[in-house]
Amino acid sequence: MWWYHQTRILGCLLGLAVLVSCSMIDEDLSDCEEIGPQPQPPTPEDTVKEAKLDYELRLVTNMSTEIKTKLSTATDLALAEALRNHLSHIFTDFAHDVDLSFYDTKDDSVRLQHDQHIMDANQASYTLNLPMRQYMHLAVANILDNDIVSLADDGRCHPSKLRQVERDTINSHTTGLFTARQPMEVLEGVDQNFNVRLYMANCAAALVIDPRENKGRDIRVFTTGFATGFNICDSAYHFVDRAPYVRTTRLTEEEKTDKQAFCSVTFPSREPDTKAQGRSRTVIETVEPFIAPEGKESLWEFVVYVMQPDGTITRTVLYVRKPLRAGELLIINGWLRDDGSVDTDDVNTVGVSVMLDWNKKDEEDVPL
Repeated sequence: MWWYHQTRILGCLLGLAVLVSCSMIDEDLSDCEEIGPQPQPPTPEDTVKEAKLDYELRLVTNMSTEIKTKLSTATDLALAEALRNHLSHIFTDFAHDVDLSFYDTKDDSVRLQHDQHIMDANQASYTLNLPMRQYMHLAVANILDNDIVSLADDGRCHPSKLRQVERDTINSHTTGLFTARQPMEVLEGVDQNFNVRLYMANCAAALVIDPRENKGRDIRVFTTGFATGFNICDSAYHFVDRAPYVRTTRLTEEEKTDKQAFCSVTFPSREPDTKAQGRSRTVIETVEPFIAPEGKESLWEFVVYVMQPDGTITRTVLYVRKPLRAGELLIINGWLRDDGSVDTDDVNTVGVSVMLDWNKKDEEDVPL
């Protein structure tokens, strides 16, 4: 039986040697039993895939029609051209810059990828490396050179917005702003092209004043009543109880006409339907995107201050009942009376209120 005991001892020694060899550091462990959790294969959301995105600015505007309709006489041609030139960098389908964000569609809708490009074109294509998953994609164009509006709260999808500076009196927007929102899913094994169309988010208004016999008067014009921000994901405009005054830019061709045009660029006004106030109207390629019912009350205003020769100031408010929508230009023609008030023939759209000998202390936030 001695050989039996020796065989058992030899087997134990060999088993011990195997255990020691599998626990030695820097030894080949390929033959050893694997212990603990094993690495999992990558999930589709971890797999990066190239996706091509084609971006195009779609300018839907009535600018040419409005100028031809409201400034149609021979004496208006020079002023019409000045207004067209002034708004050429606003109502344009040319994008200088684009900001692209891709958001998770779950939980807190955090941003998963952020790309910025100098586009300098009407359309452009970008090939991006994106993990395969569902996204909500938001795009903004022409934000870099706009001193009045900035992109804010864009770390998550739903709060992402265009936010205007918060002051009692502000300047007009300096660029035509375009935005897009598009759900998308990056799939495995499929060559995908995503077409993203960006539409305009701001608009413009112009007041043309014929001074008649009151030449040389100091005229200052503001607009008010417009949205102060724009939520990109759900295309909703934000309004405050007391909208800021917006300074207009004065345009004139003094050698060719006595008329003066005062123009502002802003976010849109409210809609006449009170249930839709605070919401945008999506302006796309429809037959008549700018035909709208007039409200019973004022939706936005021109506020005109005229300095009289005796040192007094006449204040006129033109209450506009027609909504001003994204991509739209609205021109109102008026004339100056001897008392410094401004009147208009467009009585169906505009109401007029006049205060003679206005005192600046009535409106301390107006920097005259």
